[in-house]
Amino acid sequence: MKIGVPTEIKAQENRVSVIPAVVKNLVSKGHEVFVQKGAGDGASYPDEQYQTAGAKIVATAEDVFAEGELIVKVKEPQPSEIAMLNESHTLFTYLHLAASQTLTEGLVKSGCTSIAYETVKVGNHLPLLEPMSEIAGRMASIVGSYHLANHRGGRGVLLGGVPGVAPGRVVVIGGGTAGVNAARVAAGIGADVTILEIDMERMRFLDITMSGTRTLFSNEANLADLLPRVDLVIGAVLIPGAAAPKLITREMLRLLQPGSVLVDIAVDQGGCAETTRPTTHDNPTYVEEDVLHYCVANMPGAYARTSTQALNNVTERYILSIASDGPLEAMRKNKPLADGLSTHAGQLTSEPVGTAHNMPFVTADQVLAG
Repeated sequence: MKIGVPTEIKAQENRVSVIPAVVKNLVSKGHEVFVQKGAGDGASYPDEQYQTAGAKIVATAEDVFAEGELIVKVKEPQPSEIAMLNESHTLFTYLHLAASQTLTEGLVKSGCTSIAYETVKVGNHLPLLEPMSEIAGRMASIVGSYHLANHRGGRGVLLGGVPGVAPGRVVVIGGGTAGVNAARVAAGIGADVTILEIDMERMRFLDITMSGTRTLFSNEANLADLLPRVDLVIGAVLIPGAAAPKLITREMLRLLQPGSVLVDIAVDQGGCAETTRPTTHDNPTYVEEDVLHYCVANMPGAYARTSTQALNNVTERYILSIASDGPLEAMRKNKPLADGLSTHAGQLTSEPVGTAHNMPFVTADQVLAG
């Protein structure tokens, strides 16, 4: 199969979807890989390494899309990329379609087969999302702590405190992969950390394994009770493939002290606060209701080398499967991959996305049975 690797064009996105080591493996199995010139520069993978691995370097994204049958990306396609997709393409990337009807409609119209990293599911795990959730979670406590500084617009609270001064208070909403990693780093700094969760078995697990943190059942009353005493709120709620629930209303936000910080990791899925809107690494924050919001939609892109390696660790086997068997047969053989199918031949194939946008859909099973 011909595999295309374009340069990511989303703002401040420095990751690359395929590293030279994976290229070498693909080429050794008879596939052709077309890499856009400079695609790996942001993650410190120069063109020369791709050439040594056997890739063909092409000048433009248009060349990549013209040559490639399987287009492997990191972030959702931007408008100029959607315009280059057609029914001959299989797109494999993060999509987060529930957050954008425009993107969803564009992919359906293109006729391409699109497979979303974030909904590939193995048991109760999302193996292609978890590494980025780990990075975003760890980042959340770091950037939240930094933005609590006065010169960043925060209320001047050092999360770890000092002898004789209480540590800052952190609330993490959601005890999944992102939430656990956020809580672990916050507790490591020395903060007072509470994790809100709705799954009792998960809370028992966290209670045993997460020393230095406490758990609390997640409901509106408990959250409202905590907010007046909190310095940093981290939103880490995920419903796979669906829009994030709006757990923090504008009215609840007013309970926070001026200069408190909200980091919304769930922004890719629309965010878990009513006031969330996407920001960029260049301009990451804004203020609503006297609360500093950090809502960068591609947080792991700030640490592109680490994120790229972590992503390739989990995507390589699926890229090889699609390239070797073709997308539909690969999904027939590999149910987790089929769970990622989002669009095919002009049809939406995701029920959560269809529900989010009130759009008609068919199931992946219907497509694969055809």
